[in-house]
Amino acid sequence: MSVARVTEISATSSKSFEDATSQGIARAAKTLRNITSAWVKEQQVRVKDGRITEYQVNLMVTFILDD
Repeated sequence: MSVARVTEISATSSKSFEDATSQGIARAAKTLRNITSAWVKEQQVRVKDGRITEYQVNLMVTFILDD
């Protein structure tokens, strides 16, 4: 039997939502072990002078707790 935990993180990118998601997972993996999945809970953009300047995602990251 295994027990999982879910934690929420936020990540940003100047390129895309996909890049923000990839960067968020890569950073989480430096601290969290046994990541099994992530769910994109929210997406938003920052706008300046009518142009998108930043993409942000809020991720729910699931990982298995060590025994």
